[in-house]
Amino acid sequence: MENTVKITAAEVNKLRQATGAGMMDCKKALVEAGGDFDKAIEVLRKKGQKVAEKRADRDSSEGAAVAKINADNTAGVAIVLGCETDFVGKNETFVALANDLADIALNCNSKEEFLEADFGGISVAEKLTEQTGVIGEKLDITAFEKLEAPYVGSYVHINKIAALVGLTAKVDNAGELVKDVAMQVASMGATSLSYKGFDPAYIASETEARIAAIEKDNEELARLGKTLKNVPKYISMAQLTPEVMAEAEEAMKAELKAEGKPEQIWDRILPGKMERFISDNTTLDQEQCLLDQKFIKDEKKTVAQYVETYGDVAISGFKRVTVG
Repeated sequence: MENTVKITAAEVNKLRQATGAGMMDCKKALVEAGGDFDKAIEVLRKKGQKVAEKRADRDSSEGAAVAKINADNTAGVAIVLGCETDFVGKNETFVALANDLADIALNCNSKEEFLEADFGGISVAEKLTEQTGVIGEKLDITAFEKLEAPYVGSYVHINKIAALVGLTAKVDNAGELVKDVAMQVASMGATSLSYKGFDPAYIASETEARIAAIEKDNEELARLGKTLKNVPKYISMAQLTPEVMAEAEEAMKAELKAEGKPEQIWDRILPGKMERFISDNTTLDQEQCLLDQKFIKDEKKTVAQYVETYGDVAISGFKRVTVG
């Protein structure tokens, strides 16, 4: 007569707590392992490997974005634990796993180092494989960003976007400042801190593309008899050299003269016109440069102007990760 290993509910629960696998999967693994706890874990891991192999070509475009900051606010990490469906991505256990992984990631300097780091006796990469078997969906670290600075803070938007922001110094109310700017990063998706970080070739190609798009829009507006959009000559402060600014000012003076405006009042009119000229010709900066964006909590200020209200401090850098 065939011997049957008796598996207790306590043993099943212990394995479930250790691996996160379902009750039936844990019981089957223990039976297959003859009641040996360590062998049962190996059975579940092998199952995870098989599931991972089958789902290797799947797209892990859903998931959870999380951020962690160290105790003295000098380093932060933002990761995305990817999965296949939004249903899994919103699951509390899945989000808890993402947070546990971020705790480990905080002590790593690269995604490669992170995947090799220890997670309860196995590597992070092996844990992802294990949980692929448990959950039944491909799990992957789809984003990893680390930021270090004299003061670092974060903001996470409904586990879909995580942002890190670094300050050049720890000032009064630094936590408030860094959270507000991190919220700006998450919301507005800046790609550069300043226009100074743009590659000249990128500015040139983007200028050409934007002008072509506006001219095309104007063709349709003209056909409909509507007001045409202004076609800018430039799109970034990087293009507004002293020569360009001097030329623009001379053109404005000529315009004021043609309009018959007395020369003695030009100095009251020109600053506003120059400000408008800069605004019209720096659209790329306003969209993609964090410091040049309008501050979401007070659109009368740029982010740079908001930061200035906190005294002798500046933004040293930022990182942003998103699900999908």
